[in-house]
Amino acid sequence: MGGETPPLQQPMSFDEKYFSTHTYANITFAKYSMYWWSNRFFAMLARRYGQRGARLLEVGSGMGHLVAQLENTFETVGMDLNHWAVKQSKAVVNKSALQTASAQELPFENGAFNVVIIKHIVEHLPDPEKAINEIGRITASGGTLILATPNLGSMLKPWKGDRWIGYQDPTHISLKEPSEWLRLIQNAGFELIRVFSDGFWDVPYIRFVPKQLQKLFFGSLGGLQAVTGFVFLPMTWGESIIVVARKK
Repeated sequence: MGGETPPLQQPMSFDEKYFSTHTYANITFAKYSMYWWSNRFFAMLARRYGQRGARLLEVGSGMGHLVAQLENTFETVGMDLNHWAVKQSKAVVNKSALQTASAQELPFENGAFNVVIIKHIVEHLPDPEKAINEIGRITASGGTLILATPNLGSMLKPWKGDRWIGYQDPTHISLKEPSEWLRLIQNAGFELIRVFSDGFWDVPYIRFVPKQLQKLFFGSLGGLQAVTGFVFLPMTWGESIIVVARKK
């Protein structure tokens, strides 16, 4: 599947500049942007699989936009390694607790949360297995994990080659095959509920075809899933693998 080409191995630098570089360079945080729809979709997943009023942690909460959508449904905590992002989150959230910490050393008690979201964070970590085990430790029995990460098993990844989106951020130091992510999640004490993908949004895939036309053709299914919240895309049909799992 072309997963043998590793990303550049470079030190991580998660500061203010990170949110305007690499894969964030062309992202807008505005309402109805792709970023906004993505957060809305993950909020829908959290509400579907988590109970109202339960304790929810977002590991790698960035600038707080997702946890802010969820704070009227859950008792929310946002946590990120980026001090600048945590500070910026204070302008977005109203009730969520915010904390600066590492995903590999979660500063919470065993079984402290009923829902944990970790969206596009594990690929940045030197030891993602440790982080997933930590999530297993702090998730209560019956609790829900929602995880997303770049998909080395993407059906169209070979079309992109070294231009594939997962390779465009030098802080993506831990890209793994989907089977490996699923193994780590299960080893941390979770059983898999849903494993799916997010569609082919990383256009262009075909040279000399207008980008807007490719967005319509390749991106329509992922867009429909994001808007409706109806999960139907197989794991290989997109640039991210998304996992919903339950703690045993």
